[in-house]
Amino acid sequence: MINESDSNASNSSANSTNSLAALANRSPGLYLASRSPRRLELLAQLGLSPQVVAADSDESVAPGESPAAYVARIANAKAQAGWAGLPAPVRLPLLAADTAVVADGQILGKPKDAEAALRMLALLSNGWHQVLTAVCLLAPGPGSLPAPAPAPAPEKTADLESAPGTGAIGANTAPVQRTLLVTTEVQMRSITAAEALAYWESGEPRDKAGAYAVQGRGAIFVEQIRGSYSNVVGLPLFETAALLREQGIDPLGR
Repeated sequence: MINESDSNASNSSANSTNSLAALANRSPGLYLASRSPRRLELLAQLGLSPQVVAADSDESVAPGESPAAYVARIANAKAQAGWAGLPAPVRLPLLAADTAVVADGQILGKPKDAEAALRMLALLSNGWHQVLTAVCLLAPGPGSLPAPAPAPAPEKTADLESAPGTGAIGANTAPVQRTLLVTTEVQMRSITAAEALAYWESGEPRDKAGAYAVQGRGAIFVEQIRGSYSNVVGLPLFETAALLREQGIDPLGR
């Protein structure tokens, strides 16, 4: 319906918030080292409601760091920080991810103000850019994570790591760590300065990498996508489901 009362809108918002809170407080055998509501919603599509754990990390880009190395480092740091805070012995897998928007070799983070957002949208306008997500899974016990089959084209997937975790991140044993990188290409139509400003004023770009949300109003700027749509939102579900199945977490309940 087009015309809704303020009370209905308020109730809808409250219900949405309560639903996300419920997801964050349930655990069917999986931890999530992320407070992103988008990742919770994506995992909910798979019928999963992980328990959210704190995973603070420095997300600044190191000098000379490539986009692929950057997202892998941040995803791994989030996973290790989350694992370090878990009670021992840890018997459940932990998932973490980091997503970056990359245009002309530049890593576009979350805009700090309107000027930054308008600059990002101008850079993305009328061209192609990449969205990279690194997904890291930590699981207890050595040798418990076999290498998955490669993902099909056109989506670009790299298996970055399959090794025991490093550092003091478990009281009894170091976890097995697997990190995958997924790249999706996105084409934007031309975005006028007036459109970019109106979009910023909508509030949507403020906490989004690259200053847009493909799952929201930002979709009006997206002409086409090559690869995983869910990767652009923040978590590639195909690859994530494959990692989870290796740990006995099957969205189909098999």
